[in-house]
Amino acid sequence: MTIDANGSSPVNRLSPPAEILRYSAFTHDPAGGNPAGVVLDASGLDDAAMLTIAAEVGYSETAFVTGRDEASRRFRVRYFSPLAEVAFCGHATVALAVALGERLGTGEIVLDTLAGEIPVATMVDGKGAVLATLTSVSTHSRPAATAELDAALKTLGWAPGDLDPALPPHVAFGGNDHLVLATASRERLADLDYDFDGLAEVMRRHGWTTVHLVWRESPERFHARDPFPVGGVVEDPATGAAAAAFGGYLRTVGLVTGPATIAIRQGEDMGRASDLLIDVDPLDTRTRVTGQAVPIG
Repeated sequence: MTIDANGSSPVNRLSPPAEILRYSAFTHDPAGGNPAGVVLDASGLDDAAMLTIAAEVGYSETAFVTGRDEASRRFRVRYFSPLAEVAFCGHATVALAVALGERLGTGEIVLDTLAGEIPVATMVDGKGAVLATLTSVSTHSRPAATAELDAALKTLGWAPGDLDPALPPHVAFGGNDHLVLATASRERLADLDYDFDGLAEVMRRHGWTTVHLVWRESPERFHARDPFPVGGVVEDPATGAAAAAFGGYLRTVGLVTGPATIAIRQGEDMGRASDLLIDVDPLDTRTRVTGQAVPIG
């Protein structure tokens, strides 16, 4: 399934009475970033209706606000891909937070998700754009098992020699599990042509939401690509949940030894450039993920 954000209205009524907003997250350009659907009032929708809407919207995820307490700025949220519900989605969280900030005013909100409580801070930057910083649930990371790694490399068409030995393969968690594989070259990252059905089967078997492929440009800057076949999407242009998990990975493998801000460039190779910032502290198991979102119109 391809992601096509061009020519769409910010508001569509696909499955009345739900009103669907469309935002692109981790970008200032509607033609970039990762599109997400946002339903600010899903209190009358059941699971089947939300899954149907997510499939009709066609983006990698749509966020649904199923309950709210505006006085305390607390919201219950669920996320659906076109094929299934996911416990947490970072880019749809940023899109939702920006949409709420534009309507209710910026500040602190709290989202209750299937992955746990997610605080989000919104603010207006110097150019008038709303920025959102989510704080993930506690992250953790473990080395990938040999069988896991071999199966993933086979479906990606990669060899063990394509990997960066300084960044070991791990399964990292930041609300969902993601296999983290670091390439030794930018060229290997750019040349992505994988077995869609094969990788989807491997990911379902091991419970991975995406495969987070990265290349280290510098200690403070990485490039990433995220195949997402289990969600019915070939590739995610920006993956906030994987970025949160990657923060935990960097902490676990000792690549962050003090408070650090890491830039992640994603979506470039698929023509939807996205910029994510993560803040990682070795003394805090959570990751803070920052980005902006703009309406698609």
